[in-house]
Amino acid sequence: MTTQLTEAPEQAPDYEQKRAALGYLNAAWVEARIDGIDGDCLAQACLFAAFAEFVATYGEEAAARFAEGLALRIRNGEFSLDAARQ
Repeated sequence: MTTQLTEAPEQAPDYEQKRAALGYLNAAWVEARIDGIDGDCLAQACLFAAFAEFVATYGEEAAARFAEGLALRIRNGEFSLDAARQ
């Protein structure tokens, strides 16, 4: 997936930066899978990296509050890609 921004990343709206970031992550994910890295290992590494960034940016308490809300969001299907759930 190739993502192009019309503005410099620091000037792009938040949604465009998120779209570009997801494009980079998807490309890295595909490359890692081609190299034989297990999807579960990738997911755990991504979660670790994401939470480490949250902690570095917002602090441990704010990151913990964010994580507390994930269970409900997961149960509500926000992260499900299965079209049958819709």
